Amino acid sequence: MPEVIINGPEGRLEARYTKGKSDTAPIALFLHPHPQHGGTMNNKVVYAMYHSFMQRGFSCLRFNFRGVGRSQGVYDKGEGELSDAASALDWLQAQNENASQCWIAGFSFGAWIGMQLLMRRPEINGFISIAPPANMYDFSFLAPCPSSGLVLHGDKDEIVTGDSIEKLVNKVNQQTNIDVDLRNIAGADHFFTGLLDQVTDNVHDYLDQHGPDRLSGAE
Repeated sequence: MPEVIINGPEGRLEARYTKGKSDTAPIALFLHPHPQHGGTMNNKVVYAMYHSFMQRGFSCLRFNFRGVGRSQGVYDKGEGELSDAASALDWLQAQNENASQCWIAGFSFGAWIGMQLLMRRPEINGFISIAPPANMYDFSFLAPCPSSGLVLHGDKDEIVTGDSIEKLVNKVNQQTNIDVDLRNIAGADHFFTGLLDQVTDNVHDYLDQHGPDRLSGAE
């Protein structure tokens, strides 16, 4: 997973990148939890998703938001972080001009940023949203949601309430031709402690059903 430096809106963004073996490999961008609460691109949930997509032949990029690790800038309450994500996606697309699909995956705060990016980038084909903080941030911008995807939540999550996620998913699923698959992982806390294998199992299962078929270059 080579380190790369991306030119972001406030300076450099520290990132890790793995290129798929196929010229048409799909791409996936991964967004980490809240920068002010210890979130980094090396978060275990983010890394598990990254590795799952990498195994399937995707070209994968994860990065640190501004002010995290060696990324320059300071926390900007989501607005700047959304700009960071857009710059990272631009870089990923420039490296993979023939990509067959484009996916985005985020955890907690990163899920909120990811869903906003989804609204702004019609080329995104699918998403994985883990523990989206629907009780803490406004998700009303998902009107309409432009893509189907997977939402994962732990039923013992002490930060994000299950009711708020169910309301969000039910609202989105009222839209025509959009299907958001909500899956609850029994016994999982917000960080899926001890249950990361169930996160990866669900990601693989969803990609089996909805991801690119028979990727060349998959490991």
